[in-house]
Amino acid sequence: MTDASQEARWLLRAGRIEEAEQAFTRVLTESPFDLEALNIVALAAIRLGHFHRARDLLNRAVSFSPDHAASHHHLGRAAELIGDLTAARDSYERATRLNAQLPAARLHLAALLERPGEQQAALLQYSRVMSDMQQRGRWLDPATTPPALEPLVAHAAQVVRSGRRQLYFSLLEPLAAEFGRSGLARVERMLRIHLSEEQPVYTDPRQLPTFLYFPDLPTAPYFDRGLFPWIEAFEGRTGEIQAELQALLRADAGSEAVFGSPELAAQNLRNANGAPSWTGHYFYRHGERRETNCAACPVTSSALELLPLSKVEDHGPEILFSGFTPGTPLLPHRGVTNTRVVAHLPLIVPPDCALRVGGEDHAWQEARVVVFDDTYEHEAWNRSDQIRVVLIFDLWNPHLTELERAAVARIVVAIGEFRQATEAA
Repeated sequence: MTDASQEARWLLRAGRIEEAEQAFTRVLTESPFDLEALNIVALAAIRLGHFHRARDLLNRAVSFSPDHAASHHHLGRAAELIGDLTAARDSYERATRLNAQLPAARLHLAALLERPGEQQAALLQYSRVMSDMQQRGRWLDPATTPPALEPLVAHAAQVVRSGRRQLYFSLLEPLAAEFGRSGLARVERMLRIHLSEEQPVYTDPRQLPTFLYFPDLPTAPYFDRGLFPWIEAFEGRTGEIQAELQALLRADAGSEAVFGSPELAAQNLRNANGAPSWTGHYFYRHGERRETNCAACPVTSSALELLPLSKVEDHGPEILFSGFTPGTPLLPHRGVTNTRVVAHLPLIVPPDCALRVGGEDHAWQEARVVVFDDTYEHEAWNRSDQIRVVLIFDLWNPHLTELERAAVARIVVAIGEFRQATEAA
C-alpha cells in the first residue's frame, strides 16, 4: 500500500470526508484500478452532480473487478441519475446477484422497478430486503436505520404493508360476492391480526399460535368428543387399522424420520438411555398425499378420507402412523395455527406413555381418539421399554364454518407463495 493510499484511508476512518476524497483522487493517479478509490471518488462525483464522470470511474471498477457488488450498485446509481434506467436496472440486479445481502442495492432496485409500473416485482424486492434486515435486528425503527436510508426504508415498509394487505384481502372478494361478507368477519379480523393492524386477544393465555391466529374461537387444550360426530364410527375401525399397522411393522416398510435433520431431532427429542427416535409412516405430509403409503393401508386411508381433514395445498394435513421408540420424549413445542386441530387414534400404547397439552396430562387409551389444540404448549413421552404408535391426523377446527375453512385455505396458500416469491427475489 502506498503512502497516498494509507493517508486516504486514514482520513476516511477519521471522518474527514472531503480530504479523503481528494486523497483518493491522488491515489488514482498512481493506482488507476484501486477499487476503494474508484468508488469513493465516484460517489463524490455523484454528490457534485458529475454523473457521467462517476459512471466512467465505475465502469473502470467493474471492468477490473466484475464481481465487486458495491461497484455495480454504485454504477447503477450513476446510470439512474443520468436517466439510463435499463443500464441502472442491469447494474442493480447484478449487484444483488453478487451479494444478496447488499440492502441499499436492493432498495434502489425496488424503487427503480416502481417507476415503469412493475409493482409486483418492486413489492417482492422491498419485501425481501425488509425481511433480510429485520431478521438481523435492523430497520426496525429510526434507531436501527441509517439516516440516509430512512425515507426509502419507510417507503419500503409502507409498500410491503399495503401490498400484502391488498393481496390477501382480495382473495376474499369472490367468496364475499357469492356468500356475503358477514360470514367472513372473523377471517378479516384474522388477517388484520396477521398483518399487525390489530392486536390479538387470547381468551386463554396458554394458547399462542406461532404463525396464524384465528380470533373468537372457543378455546381449550382438549376438545369435547361431542364436537366430532364421526368419532365413534372411526374408532370402530381401530382393529382393521391396527392390522394394517402390524403388517407395516413386520415388513419394516414405509417409515421415515419425522424431523428432517439430526440437528432438528436433537433440538426436539431426548433419551437418556439411547438414541431417541420419532418415525412416521405418512399418508399425507405437508399436504401431499403419499399414494404408495396410502395404497399399502387401504382401510386406514379410506377411513381417513371421510373425515374433515384440514387440507391446504402444500401445507396440510399431516397424517401418519407416529412411532416413538422406547424412552423417547418429544420436548415442549407449539403448533402454527388454531384453524386446525390435531387428533390421535392410539394403536399401540404401553404403560408410561402420555400427552401433555397446556399443562394438562392425558394418558392415551387404545382405540379412543383424543383431539387437542396444538397451539398450546404440548409434549409427549414414551417411558416404557416398548414402541408406542398413534395415528396422527390434522382436522379443521370444528368451530370454523365451511366458508371460513375455504377462506383460510386460500389465505394460507397465498402467504406461503408470497414468502417463497420473496425469498427467491
